[in-house]
Amino acid sequence: MTRVFVSRDSTALSLGAGLVAKTLATEAQAKNLTIDIVRNGSRGMFWLEPLVEVETAQGRVAYGPVQAADIPALLDAGMLEGKQHPLFLGNIEQLPYFKNQNRLTFARVGITDPVSLDDYIAHEGYRGLKNALAMQQTEIVKHVTDSGLRGRGGAAFPTGIKWNTVLNSPAEQKYIVCNADEGDSGTFSDRMVMEGDPFVLIEGMTIAGLAVGATQGYIYLRVEYPHAHKALNEAIQAAYQGGYLGDDIQGSGKAFHLEVRLGAGAYICGEETSLLESLEGKRGLVRFKPPLPAIVGLFGKPTIVNNVISLASVPIILDKGGDYYRDYGMGRSRGTLPLQLAGNIKHSGLFEAAFGMTLRELLYDYGGGSASGRPIRAVQVGGPLGAYLYDDQFDTPLDYEAFAAISAVLGHGGIVVHDDTVNMAEMARYAMEFCVEESCGKCTPCRIGSTRGVEVIDRIVADIDKAKNVELLRDLCDTMVCGSLCAMGGMTPYPVLSALNHFPEDFGLQAARA
Repeated sequence: MTRVFVSRDSTALSLGAGLVAKTLATEAQAKNLTIDIVRNGSRGMFWLEPLVEVETAQGRVAYGPVQAADIPALLDAGMLEGKQHPLFLGNIEQLPYFKNQNRLTFARVGITDPVSLDDYIAHEGYRGLKNALAMQQTEIVKHVTDSGLRGRGGAAFPTGIKWNTVLNSPAEQKYIVCNADEGDSGTFSDRMVMEGDPFVLIEGMTIAGLAVGATQGYIYLRVEYPHAHKALNEAIQAAYQGGYLGDDIQGSGKAFHLEVRLGAGAYICGEETSLLESLEGKRGLVRFKPPLPAIVGLFGKPTIVNNVISLASVPIILDKGGDYYRDYGMGRSRGTLPLQLAGNIKHSGLFEAAFGMTLRELLYDYGGGSASGRPIRAVQVGGPLGAYLYDDQFDTPLDYEAFAAISAVLGHGGIVVHDDTVNMAEMARYAMEFCVEESCGKCTPCRIGSTRGVEVIDRIVADIDKAKNVELLRDLCDTMVCGSLCAMGGMTPYPVLSALNHFPEDFGLQAARA
């Protein structure tokens, strides 16, 4: 029986993958063709979705982008034998965009059936957990520490230090919490993992539980991800049935339980302490720190809070060793980061690469430049709180410290591209407006500062006391950076000041770039 792969990824579904799979089944039956349609994750090349891959004697060959109306002609042309057609792409893994990636965290995404435990195990799944079960807790934490893994949610805090703190915090109950409240604009790597390889997240959380002595885990998932919710629950059920979750993991006598909890759409709940408040059934307000969640976290107990990509990177570290993972990257930024290309870009999608590639290389060599064909003018990296970069900064390597040196953040790896038709004064205003809408309201600089920020930008654009209001905007941004309780208010000035400094002409200013 010929296996045919059609993505179940949300982006692929939005482009018609569901109808493609349905039409393929109907047409194959009408032509008496026996096929097995596997709904896999996406390969991350969204300009080629819906993508159809066929398992042939020569290996997997792809066709795309395929619409339902193309199916009859593809079958008649011999698609099931991997024959030529205008939509023929060959082996996806040989295309430069895919071939030049370092697929560590995303090694299985697009290859396996996401909710098949057998498929996961057949493709090197649960090898990291097997190793972890034979280790002491300190050994597991040491591997994670040696790997150089840092939080992939944006803060880039060393994961090993966080785990070691929880390990050494005595308590009868500890927790593992996965921050899957992926709310940054232009980010979708968390969703792609949860929809395309949920077992890797489950395995990573289980290893974390073994490492620090936590027996309960929660995945705090944004409510806007129904397909991820379904895939996670199916995979969790399969993991329980296979003995990879429960009171006696693989006969080891060690326990770990896991469940999914849905957020209610608040951006602020992407901040770890606000997330914990929400998980406890309270309003999502930021907590004062200290104490740190690693010491006093969920329900007052020591808690690891890591994001999806951080936890999904753990299985390969425990499988191949911390040194293996550390060998990728540059400086203090080790391993790989799934970079997400969105906005006005020709080749939108996910590109997993070791730290060190330049932004220009990513934008042009792999992203293909702007979708409109016009010059790229501004690129926002790191979500709605990230700085706007201009052409002279595109040669900055994708590295946490390199970005910090230019007052920017790499964050979650989301990259949103704008061509030369963008108005950067409007983008700066949007950043302040976003903070107005999404602030939890607990601290004055964020709650009031963002509201005043919108008003001040409006006065600058309207040419009302321009010099005075530019000075006032800078002073306000300084107050927000230094006085806000969390990164919501503390980082909102990043896009505002970068727009003001790099694109002064859009504010009616003649000042040189700073």
